[in-house]
Amino acid sequence: MLLAHLVAVSDAVAATPARSIKIGLIAGCLRVAGATDSEIAAAYLAGDLLQRRTGVGWATLRDVPDPAANPTLTLANVDETFARIATDSGAGSQGRRTTQVDALFASATAAEQAFLRALVAGEIRQGAQDGVMVEAIAKAAEVTVADVRRAFMLRGELPPIAVVALGEGTDGLRAIGLDVGRPVRPMLAQSAPSVAEAVSQVAPAALEWKLDGIRVQVHRADDEIHVFTRTGDDITARVPEIVEAVRALDVRRVVLDGEVIALDEKGRPRPFQQTAARTSSRLDIETLRSSIPLAVFVFDVLHLDGRDLMTAPASERQVVLESFLPESLRVPRLVTSDVGEAASFFDEALAHGHEGVVVKSLDAPYEAGRRGASWVKVKPRHTLDLVVLAVEWGHGRRRGMLSNLHLGARDGAGGFVMLGKTFKGLTDELLTWQTKEFLRLETRRDEYTVYVRPELVVEIAFDGVQKSPRYPGGVALRFARVLRYRPDKRAADADDIDAVRSIHVGTVS
Repeated sequence: MLLAHLVAVSDAVAATPARSIKIGLIAGCLRVAGATDSEIAAAYLAGDLLQRRTGVGWATLRDVPDPAANPTLTLANVDETFARIATDSGAGSQGRRTTQVDALFASATAAEQAFLRALVAGEIRQGAQDGVMVEAIAKAAEVTVADVRRAFMLRGELPPIAVVALGEGTDGLRAIGLDVGRPVRPMLAQSAPSVAEAVSQVAPAALEWKLDGIRVQVHRADDEIHVFTRTGDDITARVPEIVEAVRALDVRRVVLDGEVIALDEKGRPRPFQQTAARTSSRLDIETLRSSIPLAVFVFDVLHLDGRDLMTAPASERQVVLESFLPESLRVPRLVTSDVGEAASFFDEALAHGHEGVVVKSLDAPYEAGRRGASWVKVKPRHTLDLVVLAVEWGHGRRRGMLSNLHLGARDGAGGFVMLGKTFKGLTDELLTWQTKEFLRLETRRDEYTVYVRPELVVEIAFDGVQKSPRYPGGVALRFARVLRYRPDKRAADADDIDAVRSIHVGTVS
């Protein structure tokens, strides 16, 4: 399939606000791509390269050759080039990457060059988000949306699902199951302002402490163990104590959902940054392990010794979990429909230094990838996970540092809505770190502001939400301040504008 065809479809998708038209355009493109090129086409239309990291940055794309007059590039040509670039390393690799990028862009027309720049920079935001892509794949392959969605939640990525749907149809999609060793998308929680409201939504319910750690999914197949983050990154080599704890269990095959957290000598959580740093570091693991040991606390089981449990009710999964997992490895839990008991349990979680509680339906299956009403989280303060869209240079003692953050929520169409700015809560250490990171993510700049790829998620505390004609979403955060960055979350996991507006309705008269 010619890249020019996909670029034309991408432009048409971006030009229409109508969801049904977007779906139809993408479906038509996927049909043309067929099973051979559909994986690449699905990825590119969603704004992603199949290679997660290529080492190609803004500087490499700044001065490329003049565009070609006629389109000749195929999707396979482009993918093969980026695959070579992504695997190139060692002495001279930067020069070789530049040479290959120049050769690729010399073969691209002006429209194709613009698309490739945006693709590499992560700036293709045309509304082809997961929900739209799921429906488009279903339409292209003439299969049900439910079958595509189920396969997506189990496989975790849409491009391979497009290949199966177009090549094998319904039978192929339904043959996809939970594969021990391959992470599934985690089930997510909605928010409620109080324990009483959460219990009123889900009762009787199980309440569990909400730990201030890193969400992990642990897979064991006999002696092979893998620990994945919520974004699907394999961190097994960085967390040997977690591997040892799971290896000691009397099971052969298991998939567990839980949290990894660094605790101090008294069993209280260390600052989140220490947990995040520990799970992200690849260097001197044994030294880090002795200074910042990690603990794992499990709250769900998705598979045990040949039995898939995702469709079983939560109460049944809990019984299975308790049958083989010692209490020391389980998240503290209370089953109740009494608001007073629930409130006391919430207070106990806070007293131990944790974030709050998650209230869970006893009847719910494990809904991979869904943020449904079956899980409801409660924290003692308003927080949102937002995406940094741009950042301004600091003044005074912050001169030379990138300081004032432009904060955005997802807009539901693949883009982001700005909610305001903040420089509060930033330590000197965070200022130094974010300056380096944002310059790496830079796409353009003016005299005061560096605009960045919307990739970094930051957790923001705030006192409320107010109407604001200054921002396109019509609302702004009051007294926003940085709590921490969330390297364990993707931009797609950030809160959306509807969640922000619901807080406005609930808290601001």
